[in-house]
Amino acid sequence: MTGEESGHTGAAGAERRWPVDPLCGTLNYAVHTTPAAVNVAPRVGSDVTAAATADPFTGEVFWTDGARARPRREDGTGEPLAPSPGSRLVDVNLDPPFPNSPEFRAARLLTAAEFAGHFRPRVVSTTLAVARVAAGRRAAYVTDGHLRDSVHFAAGIALCEAAGCVLTGIHGQPLHTGAGGLVVAADRRTHATLLKTITDQIADAR
Repeated sequence: MTGEESGHTGAAGAERRWPVDPLCGTLNYAVHTTPAAVNVAPRVGSDVTAAATADPFTGEVFWTDGARARPRREDGTGEPLAPSPGSRLVDVNLDPPFPNSPEFRAARLLTAAEFAGHFRPRVVSTTLAVARVAAGRRAAYVTDGHLRDSVHFAAGIALCEAAGCVLTGIHGQPLHTGAGGLVVAADRRTHATLLKTITDQIADAR
């Protein structure tokens, strides 16, 4: 197992690993403020085979077996997660570190005229926001950082992939390559608009 607080346990070379984030949004949870999330994403080799993100305040759970992405309900029902750009709400992660600063700072998106012309920003401090894109409650999510082995993001990324979201790094490159970061959007049009805003920001910083 790999936990945020506990680190690695078990055999060092084990093929099967359990990345677990017991509480993402710890400060929020400590003061009884939403949002917060619990993330689990078992991995075999480099492949996430299943994932779940839970909201400890509402009891809601989003899960995927790698092919399907659904909410868990007590009666066992739940329609497949369906990404949607309709809300125009975009969550932006402002928590450090910022490995691509000063060229890219997520905070600058919030003041970009093009961003404000298309979207309505929300500032978040938990990866529950990634699951909300898969569920159609957010149009997109943006963060900096190197996320390949992140216990925070593995579950949300797996949910979004299974739900059919568009996911890349902050330059539009394949995930976990180059500059890293994450742009996940409900559809290609939303993703393209966000990438243009980010590209313009980076060009201005240079």
